[in-house]
Amino acid sequence: MQDFHERLEDVFRELALRAGSVIMEIYGQPDFDTRTKADDSPVTEADEAADALITQGLRAAFPDILIVTEEQAASHTRRADRFIIVDPLDGTKEFIKRRGDFTVNIALVEGGVPRRGVVYAPARGRLFYTRADGSSVEEVAPFGPAPGTVTPLSVRQPDNDALVVVASKSHRDQATDDYIARYAVTEFTSAGSSLKFCLVAAGEADLYPRLGRTMEWDTAAGHAVALGAGAEVLQLQDHQPLTYGKPGYENPFFLVRAPGVELR
Repeated sequence: MQDFHERLEDVFRELALRAGSVIMEIYGQPDFDTRTKADDSPVTEADEAADALITQGLRAAFPDILIVTEEQAASHTRRADRFIIVDPLDGTKEFIKRRGDFTVNIALVEGGVPRRGVVYAPARGRLFYTRADGSSVEEVAPFGPAPGTVTPLSVRQPDNDALVVVASKSHRDQATDDYIARYAVTEFTSAGSSLKFCLVAAGEADLYPRLGRTMEWDTAAGHAVALGAGAEVLQLQDHQPLTYGKPGYENPFFLVRAPGVELR
């Protein structure tokens, strides 16, 4: 019989892949329904279809665990020490603009920390997740019902005189540029959605600063993957660990770093 974390790994992976297939079916259509939510953010039929699939699967597998999901506002007022948090389509703007950098995100939070998570970028063919033991991997495409070849993820040893920095495609602003200017940067990479966490986890970037509004469902899965690869996710103001289960599920500004990056 599987233990809890083994089942969690299997269910998260399966639901992320299934949701990704639904999203890509809609992505391939010449047009799809889009509307604006109360907070002025966009939502598409792909967000809603993926959310329904993931929520149904999680409730069947883990009926006693609270599920918090972006697309169900009623869940945003509920609290528990252990909960699963979902962004069924992170990077909706990237999806609408057909730029490919969107992801499916599912994470388990315990005691304020994202312990396990999956990030699937279906248009990029990249699948990142934490194993039952808490380590992080990237699975090599193509993806089948059973896990295929996986590559362990680990942050790289940064060179503080030549850092690789990743930042948002859709939300980069002057404040972000000013913060990045404090560092000696040899290469700058833009990426959408929670892929930025995964690039640090994979050793493809050293630092990801986020000086903008995010919600916990945007970040929890990527955060879990980053932690499992040895990265740190810190509040920008005091460099304390970013925690979860906050009122309104809203994050402060934060940064993701390989531990050798000297913060400035």
